[in-house]
Amino acid sequence: MTNRDTTRRTVLTGAAALGVAATLPLALAGPAHAASGTARTAAEDAAALRTRWHTLLTGGPDLDRGDERIVAATARVGRAGATAATGLDPSRTDGLFPDLTSTTLSNHVTTSFKRLATAATAWAVPGTPQHGDAALLAKLLGGVDWMLTHRYGPEHTRFDNDWDWEIGAALALNDTAVLLHDQLGAERLERVTAAVHHYTPDPNLWRVNRQIATGANRVWVSTVVAVNAVLRGDGAALARVRDALSDVEGAGANSVLAFNDTGGAAAGTGEGFSSDGSFLQHYKHPYNGGYGKELLGNLSRLLNLLAGTAWTVTDPDLDNVRGWVDDGFDPLMFRGDVMASVCGREIARPSKQGHASAQTVIEAVLRLIPCFPGEPADRFTALVKQWIAEDGYRDFLAVTDLASLVAAQRAIASAVPARGPLVAHKQHPGMDKAAHHRPAFGLGISAYSTRIYNYESIQNENLRGWHLSDGMVLLYTDDLGHYSEDYWPTVDPTRLPGTTVLAGRPADAAGQRTTSTADWAGGTALPDTTLGAYGMELRAFGSTLHGLKSWFCLDDVIACVGSGITAEAGTAETVVENRKLRDPRAALLVNGSAAPDGPGWSDELADVRWLHLAGTGGYVFPWPASVRALREERTATWREINLKYGTDTPVTRPYLTLWHDHDHGPAPSGAGYFYLQLPAASAGRTRLLSAAPPVELIADSTAVHAVRRGADGLLAANFWRAGTARELSCDGPASVLVRPRGRNVSVALSDPTQLRSTVVVELAGRGLTLASGGPRVSAARTPGSIRITADTSGLRGATLDLTLKRS
Repeated sequence: MTNRDTTRRTVLTGAAALGVAATLPLALAGPAHAASGTARTAAEDAAALRTRWHTLLTGGPDLDRGDERIVAATARVGRAGATAATGLDPSRTDGLFPDLTSTTLSNHVTTSFKRLATAATAWAVPGTPQHGDAALLAKLLGGVDWMLTHRYGPEHTRFDNDWDWEIGAALALNDTAVLLHDQLGAERLERVTAAVHHYTPDPNLWRVNRQIATGANRVWVSTVVAVNAVLRGDGAALARVRDALSDVEGAGANSVLAFNDTGGAAAGTGEGFSSDGSFLQHYKHPYNGGYGKELLGNLSRLLNLLAGTAWTVTDPDLDNVRGWVDDGFDPLMFRGDVMASVCGREIARPSKQGHASAQTVIEAVLRLIPCFPGEPADRFTALVKQWIAEDGYRDFLAVTDLASLVAAQRAIASAVPARGPLVAHKQHPGMDKAAHHRPAFGLGISAYSTRIYNYESIQNENLRGWHLSDGMVLLYTDDLGHYSEDYWPTVDPTRLPGTTVLAGRPADAAGQRTTSTADWAGGTALPDTTLGAYGMELRAFGSTLHGLKSWFCLDDVIACVGSGITAEAGTAETVVENRKLRDPRAALLVNGSAAPDGPGWSDELADVRWLHLAGTGGYVFPWPASVRALREERTATWREINLKYGTDTPVTRPYLTLWHDHDHGPAPSGAGYFYLQLPAASAGRTRLLSAAPPVELIADSTAVHAVRRGADGLLAANFWRAGTARELSCDGPASVLVRPRGRNVSVALSDPTQLRSTVVVELAGRGLTLASGGPRVSAARTPGSIRITADTSGLRGATLDLTLKRS
């Protein structure tokens, strides 16, 4: 460490030099104000930081108690506190709560501490029935003592999951200590801080074998150490927290703030955010909506705690957080819901349904607003105003905490206009995912490859996620509760929408944490448009199923192409749709005629030219196809997919499933499909487009998939190997878009395998010259065409775009 760092690792008195906001966190108060005049004592500075954290937990002492939203939020705190305190009995010998007595399940330790923290919050918030209640305080203090004596501290051996000991329990105990600080007494406070420090002494490390902490775990651990340092008045520990975010001692190899494709995360793991907005945790699992949102949430709290002090984070990479929000969260949210393909095993948790993940993201961005003054703050304000306003399913202002409520009200009242609905096509080559947004819908595509795992199932969670990355397509419409309200336990997990699968049911959790043997997953997009080509080579886990799948996202039409679907045994299916019905009798039109709408109906529909499902959209089959259809009421329990957090209460939901059976035989060979998905389209529009399909299939071989849009001549192609699609040819694996626009031709290309150093494409046409393209692109005229050579080395699947001009 440098002398500068050594100097900072003294006592909290250094905070006075830069100023500490002594009463309100930045999320409510704005930028920290300068401290007045004389130096303060370490105790005074510790108290100021403790007050900041206390205000994040309670909203502070100066809330407008006449505001009906504040009154309602205060009542929620009281109700939550009453529930949490139910059964709390420090005189028990087997457990602090009657339902949390296990000495083998570590989440009982964390949950006990969380209940104490929730009840302590109600005790600390003015206006709750519990505020200042002496009897509750006695129980809370007794509860802290009980846990320290019987479960948590240097004299206790940890069991089960290290996360509970070093992060979950520690975070909750820290919060309880801040909330009850003036009532704890010196001896009890010393026991609390010593216990937390025993399990989590260093922001750089976690787990009993002292592994380097990465990604969300690193920020969680840093938060534990930071709040514990405030409670102990330890400036040196706060300096270590600040440096851990940048990994000063590790020269950036483990920086949380640096993008993992430019030096961040743990060396060799790739965990954390990449520059395209992808977030990975547990090595190769996409997790923006799980660990990623927790990282953002906890980092925003840490930035609030440290801002304006001697431990302010000044790392230039802090500006990357703007990219996290713009590229890593905004494109993966639709009207208050985070796309399930990036939520990992959290989709199998009942508590994470109902837009709960988006709430965490919004709260985090609200806390970031004052940390990034100027244009970034306005950008964040515009985003949260849009996110809050467009979610008609979950009223953020009616569910958030007090501090976030005040910050949200301030943002809503600001002069900054809301961003407006997102209209974009965004690909995340760092995690094999794509998102397509139009005003009426959002669509997420989930793939995997040699670089990315198929799904995560650990701790007995997400036991039936077998096909979450086998080309799953999730459609988000104005049915905002579709993927909430028990979708994941009740949907048929063997027929997820968009996937190509072998019929049958694997064993629970079989195949989890598995990469594909195929490199081809990804695509390309034209900048500033909603035009993109995406695809994957599917090599299914646990079977011989192989196939090539493409999605050409052309504004409000998705052209779906499959070829080479082959397996040595089994019945192959491609699932066109599997929809939980808002209206159990939602009309299904088949070539304009209504199909039966009662549960239990099934049929093999022949010569289908178009289908329309009310409340969902349309499907056009330019080549008349055979489609299987099934209406069913599906009953399941959450415990079937999550033994850890699931309940045994049966839930029933209505579904309509549409799928292709390939070859109707036991060993499909070279099967394929082609259909147009029209999300949110009316029946009338679907009928019109079936009569004159807007997209023509150009190629569906095992060398190339290609389509052309009639309106503007756009040619979109996924090359699995060297091949030709009309006027376009390529020397190997690539994804290419060609769009004529007057005398100009826009071209976008990428290497979805992320292995090629050079991609060469040739476009037929006389008089074409390269007008722009940057240093990675060169072009040469040939008789009747132009040959484009693109340097794709190190691009990790990102798109290169260029412009040609006709002479």
